[in-house]
Amino acid sequence: MTPAIRIRIDFSDNVNLGPGKIALLEAIKSTGSISDAARSLGMSYRRAWMLINSLKQGFSETVTVSSTGGKGGGGARVTPFGMSLIKQFRLLGREIARLGVQRMADITPHVISKPGRPDGVGKRQLARKLLQ
Repeated sequence: MTPAIRIRIDFSDNVNLGPGKIALLEAIKSTGSISDAARSLGMSYRRAWMLINSLKQGFSETVTVSSTGGKGGGGARVTPFGMSLIKQFRLLGREIARLGVQRMADITPHVISKPGRPDGVGKRQLARKLLQ
């Protein structure tokens, strides 16, 4: 058994970074669209827009760049700063997970393992996506 450790970084009041925002940025990078990214995470467009807006307001560097629709359609892309957020968050997550496994080595043998629900029944789609 390996403990799952999830992190959230609070830089200041109302400026934070966690697995949901990072997953959204990664999905925007893959899909080239906020709406497609939100859909792939089982998130409403409004929620995705609010998360992206909070990143834009929280950092002096641009995280995503959007283009308006038209003949070729609109889209969004993650900026180099946004890519840096993803990379550094993922690196930190791996380092903390590694340390967590070491620190909890004496504790985990005492955890009573309960059977999970089949196919993640009852878990929200985004939570399943974040755990992958």
